[in-house]
Amino acid sequence: MSPLAAPPTHVERVGVSRWEERGDEKIQSWHLERLAVVYIRQSTAHQVVEHPESTRLQYGLAARAQALGWSPERIVVIADDLGKSGTSADGRLGFQRLVSEVSLGQVGLILGVQMSRLARSGKDWHQLLELCALFGTLLADWDGLYDSTRYNDRLLLGLKGTLSEAELHLLQQRMQQGRLSKARRGALIVPLPTGYVRRASGEVAFDPDEATWCSTRSSSASACAQDPTVANWRGIDPRGRRCRTC
Repeated sequence: MSPLAAPPTHVERVGVSRWEERGDEKIQSWHLERLAVVYIRQSTAHQVVEHPESTRLQYGLAARAQALGWSPERIVVIADDLGKSGTSADGRLGFQRLVSEVSLGQVGLILGVQMSRLARSGKDWHQLLELCALFGTLLADWDGLYDSTRYNDRLLLGLKGTLSEAELHLLQQRMQQGRLSKARRGALIVPLPTGYVRRASGEVAFDPDEATWCSTRSSSASACAQDPTVANWRGIDPRGRRCRTC
């Protein structure tokens, strides 16, 4: 469970009635003997803190699993990837755990509010689809229930994965264009390196705290020992004054 967010105390049974009415024939008895895994992810820690409604709705998918026939003890919530980007499986322990469980034939159903919650990388997405087809695992989102062994479902799932990856590219493109536009106006604010501060007027100045400069230089002691040029500057701040503590 991610330390960024605890499970909400109250979740809504979002869209349960619609799922109860469908009684989809894709679900077999042996699916119900396996686990139903609710995969929860938000891309950044900021989203987890500022947009708790999304997290609450994702936890509500457990009610959908029950509506589809799974008993509560066979429903597993994986929320290890809260605050993790879906661009790669690297560092996403929750997604790696999900893939492992599918590979062991333990999962009958994977639920996510959108397929983009599972992966925004074509490689990771299609790897998961192959495993789901091989081990008979179903997938579900707000739009429906999918069996990746069926041609139409596989086609739709592939399209969803492609759109998810393309959406990420478009988002990054818009953000980059926004940064370039602000830079042209001289309004782009970037993080400052250690030892500098930004005044209320927006002007960049040296940090008045000499201890900051000393701390920065002490962390590069090995570089000073290896490079005489660096060593000549050791203990001298950019204003030409020698630090008292260096």
